[in-house]
This record gives sequence, C-alpha cells and structure tokens, in this order.
Amino acid sequence: MEQPTVLMSKEPAPQTVPASDLPAKVYELALNTGPDSSSGLATAGFRTAKYLPFEWFQSNSNLCHRASSGCQRAENGRAEAKELADRAAAAAQRTQQASTASLGQRLQGLHFWKSELQKEVEDLAAESSLLAAQKLRLERALAASELACAIATDSLRARERRQPPDLVSDEVERELLKEAELIRNVQELLKRTLMQAVNQMRLNRDHKEACEMDWSDKAETYSIDDRCGRYSNQSTNTQFHPSSVKFEESASTPETWAKFSRDSLHRAERERAASANLRALVESILQDVSADLRGQSAAVSQASARRCQELDDAKHKLEQHLRRVLKEIGEKEASIAALKEAIKDKEAPMKVAQSRLYDRSFRPNVELCRDEAQFRLINEVEELTETTEALKKKLLESEESLRNLEDSRMELEKAIAVKANSLCIDRHECMALRSHYPAALGLAGYQAPAPP
Repeated sequence: MEQPTVLMSKEPAPQTVPASDLPAKVYELALNTGPDSSSGLATAGFRTAKYLPFEWFQSNSNLCHRASSGCQRAENGRAEAKELADRAAAAAQRTQQASTASLGQRLQGLHFWKSELQKEVEDLAAESSLLAAQKLRLERALAASELACAIATDSLRARERRQPPDLVSDEVERELLKEAELIRNVQELLKRTLMQAVNQMRLNRDHKEACEMDWSDKAETYSIDDRCGRYSNQSTNTQFHPSSVKFEESASTPETWAKFSRDSLHRAERERAASANLRALVESILQDVSADLRGQSAAVSQASARRCQELDDAKHKLEQHLRRVLKEIGEKEASIAALKEAIKDKEAPMKVAQSRLYDRSFRPNVELCRDEAQFRLINEVEELTETTEALKKKLLESEESLRNLEDSRMELEKAIAVKANSLCIDRHECMALRSHYPAALGLAGYQAPAPP
C-alpha cells in the first residue's frame, strides 16, 4: 500500500505533547480506546505516524509568516536599493558637474596665460624688428666709418708723398690724425654696440621661442581640456581607462605650473626692456658719432683750406721767380725742363703701383698670395724705375753742359712741383681720386723716347 505523503517543514519539528495533556477523546484515539477506536488488521495501514492537525496549522502559519517576513525584507531591500541608486546617481552627477566646472576654470586659466604669452610673443617680435632696424643703422654707420677711415688714412698716406720742404707736420696732419683716432674709437664703439645688439636679438629670439613653446603647450592642453569638458554621459567616444586613475610622477602642481609661465613672462619682459634700453642707447650713440665725425671733418676741411691758401701763395711767388729765370734760358734749358717734367710725370704711376703693393701687403692670412697681379705690379715698378733712371741719365748728360742755368731752374721747378703736388694732395684729401688720374704720358704730353 502506498504510504501517505508526509508534510515536511523547514522549521524545527514541533515538540510532542505528553499524552496526559491531550484531551480525553484525543487521548483515547491515541491509545486506540474508546467508542471510536478500532482495532484489527483492517485499520493497521492507517495508523502510521502523522502530523497532528495543530501541527499542520502551525506549519502553515509559520510558512505564511516566513513568506510575509521575506516579502517585507524584500520590500525594504528594494527601497534601500532605490535610495542607494538615487544617492549614487545624484553624487555622480554632482561630482561630474564639479569636475566640469573645474575644467571650465582650468580653461579660463589656460586662456589667460595663452593671451599673456601671445601678447608677449607679439611684443617681442615687434621689439626685435625695431632692434633689427637699429642694428642695420649700426652696420651702415660702421660701413660709413670704414669709408671715412679709408679717406683719412689715404689722406695721411697721400701727404706722406709730399716732398721736402713741404713734408711738414702741419695743422692738417694733426687734424687728420685726430680724425683717424676718432674714427677708430668710433668703430670700436660701434662694433661693441653692434655685438650687444646681436646678442640682445639672440636673447629676444630665445625668450620668444620659449614663450611660443609655452603657448603651444597651453594651446594643446586647452584643446584637450576643452574636449574633456564636452564629454557627457551621452557621449559615444568615451571608454574605460582604469590605468589612468593615477598621478604622474613628473606632473607639476598648480603653483609650479603658474610659476613657470610667470617666470617665462618676467624673463621675456626683462629682455624686452633691455632691448628697448639698448635701442635708446644706439640712437644716442649714432647721434653723438655723427656729430663728432661731422665736427672733426669740418675741422679738417678748414685746416686744409687754410693750408691750400698758404701753398697757393708760396707757389705763386716761386712761379714769379721762375718766369724771371726762364727769360735767360735757351733751348737747352727747355729740353732739360722737358726731361724733368717727364721724370716728374713718372711719380704718379710709381705712387699708384707702390701704393697698390703696399696696400696688398695687408691682405690677411692665405690671401697674401703671390698672384699674377702681384708679379705684374712688381714688373710695373721695375719698368717705371728703369724708365725713370733712363730719363735721369739723360738729364745728367744735359746738366753737364748747362749746370749753372740748370741749378737755378731745377730749384725753382722742384719747388713749384713740390707745391703743386702738395696742393693736389691737400685739395683732394683721399687716394680714391687716383683712379681718375690719366696716364702718365698723357699728363705730361710726352712721347716715350725710342730705344737706341
């Protein structure tokens, strides 16, 4: 026979009530006594161990109680979960808003420093342009001083070619020496100032590049932070980056970050102020140099004018005496005069050739080359020397026959030639006019003698 199903409960089995405590009818049934009791084999299969009715009620009651408690706990859990989720969502929103606001403030700071750096870069560029213009003025002034130095130096060298007794240390020479010394001092000053301008331009460029690099970094950072500030929960280009939640060891602090840009700006402003001061100094130097050189040039011109007047007077007196002597001299004296004029005419090309050799001896380093021009100049000097010697020999032969008249005539012509040479040198003042000289034979109107 199939056994009846036994109801099982997770609760502890109810304690068995003592038979003496049960009701009489139930007790009788339990003992199988009384009028309702039965005994026999017919009921043997139904008298197995079973829960009592009150146990069944108790089990149902406990089950309902447990179900009710579980529902209550589930309801409380749902409420707590909803409240936690709401708090988490609100906290996440607040945190995200705070982060977005912080990024916005950071963008404002970046924009401020970017603007300051850009303004400083523009100011440095403008200052560098102004300083470059002053540098160009210095270079031009230095080039002009080189020409002035060449004029003064060539004038001194040209005056060295004066012949005695005109080879004197006169006022013109003293003024020219002062001018040459002044020009050398001016050139040293201009070179030092030019070097300062070059160094200052380099410093301006370095600080401008530093500011540009800082501006470039901030521009890139501004783009990154602006992109980060535009991220939202609806953005499709966001993803997890767990490894990014850390501080880089080389990261700066807000204080060091601001100090870096502030120091860069301060250094750039300091160099810009130094550049402006240097420009003012250059302007003052150029004005002073121009005034000094113009003043000294005027002094040289005045001294030269007075010296030329003195030479003119002396030359005129000598010419008067020469005209008196020429009346007593015949054809032989005219021939001797022509020879002397020919000799004198060779002085200019000789001076040109020797001066070229002298100037070329100052070529620097490997440029001091024995080139074709050097050999040609040496040959020219030798040819001029040979020609002059031949003319002098011919002159000596003529002097032997007319020595008495020649002495007087030579002295007068030599004195006049010296004065003429001195006048030419003092009036032109520079060797640059040597390129305009005609040929030696053209100056003298003399035909070179045919070789014997």
